Amino acid sequence: MKKHNFNAGPSILPREVIEDTAKAILDFNGSGLSLMEISHRAKDFQPVVDEAVALFKELLNIPEGYSVLFLGGGASLEFCMVPYNFLEKKAAYLNTGVWAKKAIKEAKAFGEVVEVASSAAENYTYIPKDYTVPADADYFHITSNNTIYGTELKHDLESPVPMIADMSSDILSRPIDISKYICIYGGAQKNLAPAGVTFVIVKDDALGKVTRHIPSMLDYKIHVDGGSMFNTPPVVPIYTAMLTLRWVKEQGGVKEMERRAIEKADLLYGEIDRNKLFVGTAAKEDRSRMNICFVMAPEYKELEADFLKFATERGMIGIKGHRSVGGFRASCYNAMSKESVQALVDCMQEFEKLH
Repeated sequence: MKKHNFNAGPSILPREVIEDTAKAILDFNGSGLSLMEISHRAKDFQPVVDEAVALFKELLNIPEGYSVLFLGGGASLEFCMVPYNFLEKKAAYLNTGVWAKKAIKEAKAFGEVVEVASSAAENYTYIPKDYTVPADADYFHITSNNTIYGTELKHDLESPVPMIADMSSDILSRPIDISKYICIYGGAQKNLAPAGVTFVIVKDDALGKVTRHIPSMLDYKIHVDGGSMFNTPPVVPIYTAMLTLRWVKEQGGVKEMERRAIEKADLLYGEIDRNKLFVGTAAKEDRSRMNICFVMAPEYKELEADFLKFATERGMIGIKGHRSVGGFRASCYNAMSKESVQALVDCMQEFEKLH
């Protein structure tokens, strides 16, 4: 039976990327050594980093004056690295979910933090629209996609100050105007690579502006100067990231990823809205293309466990919703095929006929 991987992260990767990574783990570039045991400073590995950086810049049309970094620590470490490097006096944050809330908590240790708006009172089911970003803020921080609650900012906002974005779960799924941001970061385990590497896109001339001392490992400028090699980087996930970036380019680039994301989301949301057993949880105008959240309609609430068992038996993996939302979550990252989404839709229709 085919497995359909809807896990929220670590999550689905293109099959050929997994297979090529597996080959390199057994023998990297015919060296007789595993990718897991080569030095990060081996002459064969530097081209991997160089190609990954070049592909990132090409696919996202990153302007001159920006660096791409591959670091450890996950997006959660960036929650403090961002204010360490950019917050001198005041920062503005948009609170749209758990990860935004955690970023806000970390930033408060470094200066004044203005929470410009929050959807917490409605369990983060929508993205706030009417708010003012202070013109004297050092930056405005957003979380572009909220994996737990299934909401997403699908376009670049207008801001009177430079923006910083956590794009862990929707990077490479749509074009971005990089020039609006001084920093974009994210854990790679959604749309790029296995867990263990964090990508950072940072504007070079925005660094070195704060007066505080920054520990070396938390200083973006040191990592830029070191080409992501200040300390031993996560070699295997970087290699996989390079392969995934190649795959995105071969498939037609970020615009094609966006077209597919819209197609898959429309297919599944269409069924959620049609099927009397299910209800979407996010405001329609803010629905995420990456993480599609839904629950049983109130009158069918008692069928939730039955549907989860029914779907799992038919190969739907990872569709149980986050505990703070309940219900179901189908994560449809770039590597998720339309055929797998259709299989979930078929499963929902079959279950409907039974009830």
